[in-house]
Amino acid sequence: MALNPSCVGTSYPLSRPYPVGPETIRRFAEAVGDPAAVYTDQQAAQALGHPSVPAPPTFPFVVVARALDEVFSYDEIGFDPTYLVHGDQCFEYARPVRVGDRLVTAVSITGAKNLRGKDVLTLRADVADTGGEHVVTLHMTFVSLTAVKGGVGDAASR
Repeated sequence: MALNPSCVGTSYPLSRPYPVGPETIRRFAEAVGDPAAVYTDQQAAQALGHPSVPAPPTFPFVVVARALDEVFSYDEIGFDPTYLVHGDQCFEYARPVRVGDRLVTAVSITGAKNLRGKDVLTLRADVADTGGEHVVTLHMTFVSLTAVKGGVGDAASR
């Protein structure tokens, strides 16, 4: 499969709402090794000025990953995610994600190229609450190692 550079500019429909609950945030904070009480305790969150428990800064990727599964087809653009490396990620926040949010994501392809034998795909994901308030924008770069002859996905390299 070959990456199709004409996919740049493609935008996908909004994902279905992702409900952000306290248990989801607690599990994420635990998974990333952040024991801060602000992610598990309403009183601690309010003491720091939050209206409800906020999510750790990288939590929105969970929301976006689900949106990618719903609206995005790697086959359509010729990008093989079998051996995918998350090359870069940037978050531009309007406000923190917090308990009680119901988030929708709009995904668009901002770049597609082959660089040194590797397919490189860049995406933008705009995350908003169901009321339309912008929450965060993610810029992500994914690299497929299967495009490399003799690379991870090639049987000759084993």
